[in-house]
Amino acid sequence: MIELKLVQNFPQEIIAVDEVGRGPLGGPVVIGAVRVLFESAENLKVFLKFLKSKGIKDSKKLSSADRLKVLQKLGVFFLSYRASGEIEFKGIKLTFTTWDMDHNIIDEENILGASLRGMKEAAQFLSKSKKGSTTILIDGPMKLRHGNKLSSWNEIPIIKGDSKSLLIGLASIIAKEKRDAFMRDMHEIYPQYGFNTHFGYPTSAHREAIKLHGPSPIHRKTFKGVREFVTRH
Repeated sequence: MIELKLVQNFPQEIIAVDEVGRGPLGGPVVIGAVRVLFESAENLKVFLKFLKSKGIKDSKKLSSADRLKVLQKLGVFFLSYRASGEIEFKGIKLTFTTWDMDHNIIDEENILGASLRGMKEAAQFLSKSKKGSTTILIDGPMKLRHGNKLSSWNEIPIIKGDSKSLLIGLASIIAKEKRDAFMRDMHEIYPQYGFNTHFGYPTSAHREAIKLHGPSPIHRKTFKGVREFVTRH
């Protein structure tokens, strides 16, 4: 429970963010973000134990069925882009959201820029602190890109944060489940690409489908494996 080592001052608003979908050739990058206001270190400890008891871990280490079980144990049955939900335990409330940066934004800004902007926007959406007492836990090695307006945030990048932080782990589960569900929906519209099996990642079958049919409207046209076929079909 790395949060107990990283956060020393209370009350403290903690927001954890993670992204899913940087590597695929199609679809959005999806950010999961969670936010809790902790009045004390004891509140934080109690809530982390609660999350651990529900099986929170890096989403990549959980099957889709396991991710759904975790969310159901927490009372989360529906995820909607750019809207908030809430989990409560012993008077401690956690709010969460999923934030999408679609293929057009990725092509315009590049995948890193889109991912960092999405994490920033999701954190801004959830944050309610006006006193500068906000800690942002970020999966990965980089801080968010922003202007002076957010300089009061205490940003902590954590490499492999989704496996070290329970809060980031929950954000990763939310993001992964939402993105996979979206790509399954896209399979209903574009069945020839097999989005329901590879979820947009560059498998050999996916690459062959792009060669055969050309890119779909949700493919990332600046990505290698897609851009070569943009004008051929």
